[in-house]
Amino acid sequence: MKKFKISDYKISKPSSFKIKNRKTSIQPFYDDIKDYKKKLEDLKEENFDLQNKLYAHDRFSLLLVFQAMDAAGKDSTIKHVFSGMNPIGVKVSSFKKPSDRELDHDFLWRTTRKLPRRGEVGIFNRSYYEEVLIVKVRNEILTKHQKLPKHLTKNLSSVWKSRYKSIKDYEDHLQRNGTHILKFFLNISKDEQKERFLRRINVPSKNWKFSAADIEERKLWPKYMKAYEDAIKATSTPRAPWFVIPADDKKNIRLIVAKIVNTYLKNMPMHYPRVSKEEKEKLRASKALLLKD
Repeated sequence: MKKFKISDYKISKPSSFKIKNRKTSIQPFYDDIKDYKKKLEDLKEENFDLQNKLYAHDRFSLLLVFQAMDAAGKDSTIKHVFSGMNPIGVKVSSFKKPSDRELDHDFLWRTTRKLPRRGEVGIFNRSYYEEVLIVKVRNEILTKHQKLPKHLTKNLSSVWKSRYKSIKDYEDHLQRNGTHILKFFLNISKDEQKERFLRRINVPSKNWKFSAADIEERKLWPKYMKAYEDAIKATSTPRAPWFVIPADDKKNIRLIVAKIVNTYLKNMPMHYPRVSKEEKEKLRASKALLLKD
């Protein structure tokens, strides 16, 4: 069975990153379905305890960003990995086509409103990165719908460079204010996406997940891969790293993501609130009263 190393997935040298060099399928981290369930449950239990400490410490927050092509497993990963956390301290936000109100603001506005508070885990199912992914692939979204002054959209290359810089500055700002950021690209192969699309068509209970528009986006696969590669190269930093996760095996995705989150939560300098001598005396007095009751 394959041994786990975070360095296998973390983009530590973004300048040399190439998607084509990243595997979409690897040897599983589990022996069988029973072993998979046991490993995932153990990680979820640990993460539940760590999340409680994060919530009680109330100084940091954790932002998890998930990006991927359609059918790569974002929804199921979020569901299976984070269902064991205390819902009081977890907030999942999904970002689809921007509303008219959102288009009346800068491109970071709508996600800023959904950032986790101190003590919370915030999960973004898609994010502000859509602005350098789908908007870059379909740049008519930028030029025709985003209401930017025309002189700002004459040089599209400059637009993307500016947006990468805005994103890096934004993430640095969040880090300086206590928000830890982990970003996950679920790297599915085109063949596996095809199989999952076919299952959505062939299984009636999954029909609602499929849209004919998915096929149109699939035709643009090379452009999307280039957009992802450019975004990851431009924005993976030590303080807000990207992780490229092989996504042809959904069970492996869940174990890898759960382990990465577990490792980073363990390394956060957090603790349960310390009790003063005076408060300890009050606790002892309260205990004595309860024992007499």
